[in-house]
Amino acid sequence: MKIVRCFAVSRSVRSLFQSFTFLLLFSVLNSPARAAKKIIFDTDPGTDDALALMLALNSPELDVRAITVVPGNVTAEMGLENALRMVSLANRCDIPVAAGARRPLFQKLITAEFWHGKNGLANVELPPSKCKVDARFGPDLIIQLVHASPHEITLVPVGPLTNIALAVEKDPSIVPLVKEVILMGGSITGGNVNASAEANIYNDPEAAQIVFQAGWPLTMVGLEVGDKAMLTPKYLDELSKAHGPINDFIASVLKYLMGLSMQFGEAGTPMYDPSAVAVAIDPTLVKTQNMHVDVETRGEFTRGETVGNRRGYIERNVLHGDRYVIEGADKVQPNAKVCVDVDADRFLQLFVARIRGK
Repeated sequence: MKIVRCFAVSRSVRSLFQSFTFLLLFSVLNSPARAAKKIIFDTDPGTDDALALMLALNSPELDVRAITVVPGNVTAEMGLENALRMVSLANRCDIPVAAGARRPLFQKLITAEFWHGKNGLANVELPPSKCKVDARFGPDLIIQLVHASPHEITLVPVGPLTNIALAVEKDPSIVPLVKEVILMGGSITGGNVNASAEANIYNDPEAAQIVFQAGWPLTMVGLEVGDKAMLTPKYLDELSKAHGPINDFIASVLKYLMGLSMQFGEAGTPMYDPSAVAVAIDPTLVKTQNMHVDVETRGEFTRGETVGNRRGYIERNVLHGDRYVIEGADKVQPNAKVCVDVDADRFLQLFVARIRGK
């Protein structure tokens, strides 16, 4: 009798364990953490934007809900055409591509054909697009999609921040509804357009200041990442062994960029814009430090500089008669995770693996 009873108990325990295992497996497989991250890709389609876009479109971790175009590397018109041709090349006409701002908020547009080629895409001529432009204004599309999927949309801007700033200014209620912002821009160790400023921020500092001060979770993927993640001939050779429409296009772009970089003594080409997409795919690729970041908008030599407060406080100066007296130090709240290091090889291997043979 005891044996039968023990056997029954054993079967009951085993059945309970199997049920628990099934429920656990079901929970893991259907966990939101496994769902593709919904992103809006905001871009000024030049060469490294092309690398970033193709990485995003070929990464199952990301669900690209829209592409919004901002002027920067090229004009708004050329950028829109480039975006449409690349989306067509990737056979992704299902993704809305919308035109955005036509110029920065308060300054004249600076374009960079010197670095990106006359057409912005390393002078590679892609076939005419089979995709059509979305009629909506880029910032309006951002607002609409954020409201449609509250707390689910990650903004990934890899150009000047004009479109994002316009969306925030028009509808500040989107700020708490955005899951996070992962932007390529800025630097805390010096610029690439001059001694202090990085190109995306320099092209619209006022817009950048709006975005940094908006109050949403923000990761700044700056020059510190792209300069360390240098795509050298070793990685290009690996990519060039395979073929496919996307593979061959990206290999041609990289050859152009590498030749340009080597004229300036670099060992390869910095992977600026793709780094923000890589962080969206896998945040463990980078190390970050919480800082309060402001954007300089007035300095003669520092306009466009991203100023990160590494210490987390500022001195409190109080006027006493004809002088100020330091009476203490006040904490400043971080508004950004600033990327300070990257696992460069793992990032570059990820990039090659996602593009190779496509």
